[in-house]
Amino acid sequence: MQFISRYPSLDPRLYHPQLPRPLIGAKAGHFNHALADELNWSAEEKQQWVEICSGQKTFAEFNPLAMVYAGHQFGQWAGQLGDGRGLLIAQVQARNGQVIDLHLKGAGKTPYSRMGDGRAVLRSVIREYLAGHALTALGIPSSNAVGFTTSTQPIQRESMEMGAMMLRSSDSHIRLGHFEWINQYAPDLLPEFVQQCITWHYPECLTAEQPILAFAEQVIKRTACMIAKWQLCGFAHGVMNTDNLNITGSTLDFGPYGFMERFRPNWINNHSDHHGRYSYQQQPSVGHWNLWVWLNNLIPLASAEDKEHFKQQLAECLKHFETSFVEHYRIGMCEKMGLPAFHKDSFDCALAFLNILQSEQLDYSQSFIRLQQQDYTALRDDCLNLRQFDDFLSLFQQIRQHLDPDSLDALDTAMQQANPRYILRNHMAQTAITLAEQGDFSEVERLFQLLSQPYSHQKERERSADIGPLASDQAEVMVSCSS
Repeated sequence: MQFISRYPSLDPRLYHPQLPRPLIGAKAGHFNHALADELNWSAEEKQQWVEICSGQKTFAEFNPLAMVYAGHQFGQWAGQLGDGRGLLIAQVQARNGQVIDLHLKGAGKTPYSRMGDGRAVLRSVIREYLAGHALTALGIPSSNAVGFTTSTQPIQRESMEMGAMMLRSSDSHIRLGHFEWINQYAPDLLPEFVQQCITWHYPECLTAEQPILAFAEQVIKRTACMIAKWQLCGFAHGVMNTDNLNITGSTLDFGPYGFMERFRPNWINNHSDHHGRYSYQQQPSVGHWNLWVWLNNLIPLASAEDKEHFKQQLAECLKHFETSFVEHYRIGMCEKMGLPAFHKDSFDCALAFLNILQSEQLDYSQSFIRLQQQDYTALRDDCLNLRQFDDFLSLFQQIRQHLDPDSLDALDTAMQQANPRYILRNHMAQTAITLAEQGDFSEVERLFQLLSQPYSHQKERERSADIGPLASDQAEVMVSCSS
């Protein structure tokens, strides 16, 4: 690997140097060969992946560290937080030239663990490992993982579980909560910290007339785009605290996430979220709120005489969130429908289809696949309100019938690339977890391969449980923040 040590160059108040604490009896779980290749792992490093992904081997070129940050959790100020069970163990240059963080999760207690034990369990590690892989394959900016290991060491949660570690990769682990911690506990660091964030992640903003405002605008736009892509694929993060969103608009910190099956906009996938703050339909508004909190932490960068004007300029930056989100979502939804984005009725037609999915409680992903395959009869047969479906289909066909063959071909191609046949349903992940806890990682491997090509029909690999929700008389798999 080619090491690029950026974060350790920051003020030492922002992190705590610490070696990982390996688990007892580390064993191989799963290794992401393709990602290791992208990150320029040598043949020797690949051979040592179990030692690296279990914290037994670190690198002379980078001293592992735990980051400190703060945040708002469920809308309330939570004070100082930080890497309570994870360590940044390297920053490396990928083949495409991008600098990538390698973050070891489950690496033991740090000064920021609070009441936690600093560990992760196999259940949560497998869920995060597969989720990052799934989102990446769907083209959604996300952390990913090089591999995970299990162990013979038991970890106490609601019951005793198997301890595990995962080596996560991300383009940045700098969170909105970093700025909150600095303003609360070390305000003198803010100018230099922001300057480094711009230099490392948004160098194009350095030449802007007002680099800080340009930086803010880009963070807002990238976050809006990420959340629009979540909505389009039916992904619910589950715990969108300010410390769980980073500055590059890539998905981070999978906890009680879920991919929506039957279309329910008010779906709460985290059973600890008693008020539905982080339900699927709330994600855009919560993202907007989080960015508003973040922008307030940039205000001290203004001079005393310019503070009010700077506040107004930051407020103007925030207006980009709604316009960016709506534009990405509108275009993306038209692609999923196979309709031209320029047509005045296309988005209304898409909303009419979503209304059908909601009222009839149809599977979100598979309904779009049926529409893509022009299997209108099967869709109609699943509906009780036939008039509602017929009205939708009439509008849908009316929009498409006036298009020339080349335009239709282009729309159909885009439609195939916008509608995944395979998503990571909670019951799929649970089956893999159950087998893995018995020492069988074959289902993790099958799902890893299946989710690598989510838009392609994989007849030999596919199982019936992969392409539909559980029967209505079976209990939904629920997930909590416990991991």
